Amino acid sequence: MKKLILAICLLFSIHLSLGASDIQLLKAPVNLEDKQSLQRGARNFINYCLNCHSASYMRYNQLQLIGLSEETIKKDLLFTSDKIGNPMSISMGADDAKKWFGAAPPNLTVTARSRGEDWIYSYLRGFYRDTSREMGWNNSVYKNSAMPHILWELQGEQILDPKTYELVLQRPGKLSPKEYDQFIGDITNYMVFMAEPNQQKRKQIGYYVLAFLFLLLVLAINLKKEYWKNIK
Repeated sequence: MKKLILAICLLFSIHLSLGASDIQLLKAPVNLEDKQSLQRGARNFINYCLNCHSASYMRYNQLQLIGLSEETIKKDLLFTSDKIGNPMSISMGADDAKKWFGAAPPNLTVTARSRGEDWIYSYLRGFYRDTSREMGWNNSVYKNSAMPHILWELQGEQILDPKTYELVLQRPGKLSPKEYDQFIGDITNYMVFMAEPNQQKRKQIGYYVLAFLFLLLVLAINLKKEYWKNIK
């Protein structure tokens, strides 16, 4: 028993030491009540991410949950499918992707749940120039990532300061740093929504259930008092 307790304590201490060396992630500006941000994020994701990454557990018609009409989805966002009820899949095969990129791009549908919103936000802001890499880019959050910096024209070119290990914008892009941060924030916001489209509805139902249970508790207490009022 003592050996088991010692082993658990050792594992816990290792976990704490590893966690202490983790990179400091940026706080993602996620707000699932902001429909405008979610709509911009959906547009950005479909235009820039859905070319290589699949999101096949998500269907186009679920975009109606963020306020987009069926006509808008068909006209402006339905690029990889011909029916609004189809999943967000891509035509690029896994073998071709592995040949071109070294690894098949992952399905992004539930990445916000597996990686976390802050990780996504920090990762998309963390690309910097690295001439030692085949693609010419590296990432401060996910070192030696196989993903090229597809948004470099928007963000510009960052370098990693060898002394401070901080990212420095060396060459501006089409967007200002503030505009690019919002651009990435919108994508992150949408990816959080995409990972669980009914999240807001689930939470709302949860509040109703808690309210009902509280009311039931009050009734149960009063009923108990009524039964026991004449018993000494």
